[in-house]
Order: sequence, then C-alpha cells, then structure tokens
Amino acid sequence: MQSITLQSHVGADGILKLQVPVGIVNADLEVMIVIQPVASTSARKTPRDLGWPPGFFEQTAGGWQGEPLIREPQGEYEIRDELQ
Repeated sequence: MQSITLQSHVGADGILKLQVPVGIVNADLEVMIVIQPVASTSARKTPRDLGWPPGFFEQTAGGWQGEPLIREPQGEYEIRDELQ
C-alpha cells in the first residue's frame, strides 16, 4: 500500500478534480480518499491559546546553563527486511 498526501482546491462548482500519478499501469486499484479541510492561517492558535504563559518560549529558548549536551553513540542500526 502506498499513501500519497497532496493538497488541492475545490472550485466554485464544488467538484474536486484529482490527477495523481501512481506509476502503475494496466492494474486494478483500490483507492481511499479522505477529505479534510486545511486550517487557515488565521485559525492557528497562539502559544497562549494553547495554555503556555506569555513569553514562555522567548524566556526559555537557549536557556540551558549546564554542561554541554552530548549525544552518546547510538549503537548499530538494526537491518530489517524490506517491506513489499
């Protein structure tokens, strides 16, 4: 199964027109479409709307005063079988 996410626009006629290249020819496909409106930028919530105190991020960003943070070695990556 392959998931493709794209954004499109519905015209004044109320019809959504999609052209999706899938790279498959002469095959039957099952297609699932999920319609979800895109939130407008004016509808985005501010940090204060989400419960953060005013100025929280401005006061805390870059505020670590301790010893430098070090990322320890992560070990060997597990090689897994490829999904088909």
